[in-house]
Amino acid sequence: MPSNWTESALTSAFARPQPDAVTQQFKKAMRRLTGTVTIIAAQEHSLRYGMLVTAVNAVCMEPPAILVCVNRNASIHEPLTRTGRFSVNLLEETQHGLVLPFSSKIGHEERFGHGDWDEIGGLPVLRGAQATLFCSIDSVLSYGSHDIVVGHVEGVDCAEAVSPLLWQDGRPTASRLLHA
Repeated sequence: MPSNWTESALTSAFARPQPDAVTQQFKKAMRRLTGTVTIIAAQEHSLRYGMLVTAVNAVCMEPPAILVCVNRNASIHEPLTRTGRFSVNLLEETQHGLVLPFSSKIGHEERFGHGDWDEIGGLPVLRGAQATLFCSIDSVLSYGSHDIVVGHVEGVDCAEAVSPLLWQDGRPTASRLLHA
């Protein structure tokens, strides 16, 4: 139990609060969960689709796999699931200008007017990204408003310098090394 918790706080945490209160507290808690900012991208019939995602995690190394959570209402959802292929572009801290275009309601093709994009193997790829993962969909699990997409990683391209763009407390930030 965290040292700053009191018995009444612990009891309150496990009491059955109202669903709206849980949702608000969950959002508050998730603002404290720092994640790497990524853009997932797919291409269908020469049209590119992309969106900003922080819900990306490694699943396992054998075989190499990741999971990505995608809202079923997102414009990328249908092309992604139909084609079964996507790229995951981990942003470098100087690419913070891509956050707004890839998280707003602008047209899917208009988003690619921002950043330096290329095409490799039929997938949109962000030049200068920290890393790009080339994935094929292995499985999809639906939960609530989202699909949890498990991607088999078929290829990887990594930058040498490590300076990822992070998302914390509702805004972009950068990492720093701690000295022991």
